[in-house]
Amino acid sequence: MKIIYAIYGASGYGREVLPLLRQQFNLKRENIFFIDDSFGENAVIVNSTPVLSYQEFLSLEADSKMAVVAIANSSVRQRLTEKLIDDGVQLVSVEAQNVIQYDEVDIGPSSILSAFVTLTSNISIGKSFQANIYSYVGHDCVIGDYVTFAPAVKCNGNVIIEDHAYIGTGAIIKQGSPTKPLRIGAGAVVGMGAVVTKDVPPGITVVGNPARPFSKEALRNERK
Repeated sequence: MKIIYAIYGASGYGREVLPLLRQQFNLKRENIFFIDDSFGENAVIVNSTPVLSYQEFLSLEADSKMAVVAIANSSVRQRLTEKLIDDGVQLVSVEAQNVIQYDEVDIGPSSILSAFVTLTSNISIGKSFQANIYSYVGHDCVIGDYVTFAPAVKCNGNVIIEDHAYIGTGAIIKQGSPTKPLRIGAGAVVGMGAVVTKDVPPGITVVGNPARPFSKEALRNERK
């Protein structure tokens, strides 16, 4: 039975996911591909791995096709995920061998957990979660669908992060409480290095320490 695997996205993050996928499923090089339509129809090799267009991947002969979407933009990730499902491609989750995961962690399908990620206890995570290297999720957190953690995010306990939120590199999210969890709204963006000490409304971008809503006016005031 021939099974082939693909990483959708041959950019930097996709190349970081490649060795994790190869190791997890003990793949030979002839059974793994990148999908990236931006390369056109020309044959390209990236990190010893062929880059195919989506249609080229679908046309390959195989008993089963598996894929993971390694793209940080959550809206694009959702669109591509749904396209793969519609075309009968099975989604896989990718997890580095040194991920730490404690008790009662429920995580949805098609996730990517990079090296040195820690998930402690009593955590609920939705589908297509991406946690980049050295990220941390504390106890009693609830994370929605298509949430993205850049490297070294520290999400302390009793935090709710809604769908499509993006948490930037090195951000720290203060611990909430069982009766009043700290909440980051749907589609919110937490900037690189921000320290979140209170709720972030949906769709808002926050930056700084303590984190506050980003605006051009605020940026001008900081530069004065």
